[in-house]
Amino acid sequence: MIDISKKEIWFLTGSQDLYGEETLKQVAADSQEVVKGLDASKHIPIKIVYKPTVKSPSEILQVCQDANSNPNCIGVITWMHTFSPAKMWIGGLNILNKPLCHLHTQFNAEIPWEDIDMDYMNLHQSAHGDREFGFIMSRLRKKRKVIVGHWKTERVQQRLGMWTRVALGWDEIQNLKVARIGDNMREVAVTEGDKVEAQMRFGMSVNAYDSSDVIAHMDKVTDDELEALIKVYEESYNLSDRLKEGGEQRQSLYDAAKIELGLRSFLDAGGFKAFTDTFENLGELKQLPGIATQRLMADGYGFGGEGDWKTAAMTRVMKVMAYGLEGGTSFMEDYTYHFTPEKSYVLGSHMLEICPTISDGKPSCEIHPLGIGGKEDPVRLVFNSPAGPAINASLVDMGNRFRLIVNEVEAVKPMADLPKLPVARVLWDCKPDLDIAATAWILAGGAHHTVYTQALTTECMEDFADIAGIELLVIDQNTNIRQFKDTMNANEAYYHIFNRRN
Repeated sequence: MIDISKKEIWFLTGSQDLYGEETLKQVAADSQEVVKGLDASKHIPIKIVYKPTVKSPSEILQVCQDANSNPNCIGVITWMHTFSPAKMWIGGLNILNKPLCHLHTQFNAEIPWEDIDMDYMNLHQSAHGDREFGFIMSRLRKKRKVIVGHWKTERVQQRLGMWTRVALGWDEIQNLKVARIGDNMREVAVTEGDKVEAQMRFGMSVNAYDSSDVIAHMDKVTDDELEALIKVYEESYNLSDRLKEGGEQRQSLYDAAKIELGLRSFLDAGGFKAFTDTFENLGELKQLPGIATQRLMADGYGFGGEGDWKTAAMTRVMKVMAYGLEGGTSFMEDYTYHFTPEKSYVLGSHMLEICPTISDGKPSCEIHPLGIGGKEDPVRLVFNSPAGPAINASLVDMGNRFRLIVNEVEAVKPMADLPKLPVARVLWDCKPDLDIAATAWILAGGAHHTVYTQALTTECMEDFADIAGIELLVIDQNTNIRQFKDTMNANEAYYHIFNRRN
């Protein structure tokens, strides 16, 4: 469902002809060794590809054109081993449309105090060359990631690895197809948005389909396929007595399995990697897709409830970013609060659709009434989520721009069992506290739907916002409401000017 095997990051080294053939040979050899080391790093999931040293405007323009046209190239790392006059880079940087990371490093980590001479200085002058390169990118208003440190260190490789994951996410959203099964939940504002502007900004396409389109695929499901999936349910989850063989609601498990098989077939046939549904447009579906949606998310599909296509897209994008990392990622909703004089918490959940990748153990497969939608009782997976640091991210349409809001949180173990709560859930402590975090979130217009992840960090979302050219607001341990308001006011002016120029 998530395949990153063919994706590449190109490594470009800048220099110039002034240094002579021998120096340029050494520059090339050093660059190849850096690429070899980065490509072998356990922290970098994407293949790093060496490209010959660029030394002129024409060479730089050509490699940037090649990067743009290569579908496997999802980003570019640049490094100035020596001085590389930055006017040479203007043409290439002006057309480059792939994410850019400026690695400010040096081939050798330490100065050879006893042997250093001007030959060494001329070769190892990234401190000089990268500043020249940095100026031209700033002059061009070029958004990029800057990572400083020696390329062999784990810290630098970890940061590079996370940036390559963000580049993966950007590549994903540019080609993403989102299916809205039904429309938006009626009269709800925040889940709406400009789908044309979203396609212009992000590349993703969002189109609506009817539940009958899913039913058509369900009608083709065979008995053998159903029995095979029921067996998977029985082996993977703790089935409640009513869903076990001979239980009074066993048929509902078959109905849920048929929905999953039909929905999966519909999505795969259309090339959709994210989808939405809503209980107001279920048509002939017997129950709201619960376990089906949960299992599809666990396989990497994005989802948003009640027609929330923005959250569906971000769920998919963040799952691609997090591929192979510890910690799950799920569609989420701020559902209810736990206010106490000492500390206040948020209980996150949804009617049904929380991804089991954030489960702290083997989920329970249960069936319970759903007092909304007017359909049969839906089957769902029920579980708690493990404690630990996490973020909640919300993408909203502000009319003249998209805004990405991130709140850093700390998931905690529930204070007691929740024997009567028939949904998956996670309890978290907002940073800096619920009072400030909720105030800032509401001032920012953050949605009640989010993407919750214990795999990604705020830095990842900052890099994504930079690549996408959208606004980012972060609520963290240092958030101050007065300063937060000032930031929003300044952003209004900035994006008013920015949008007029673009």
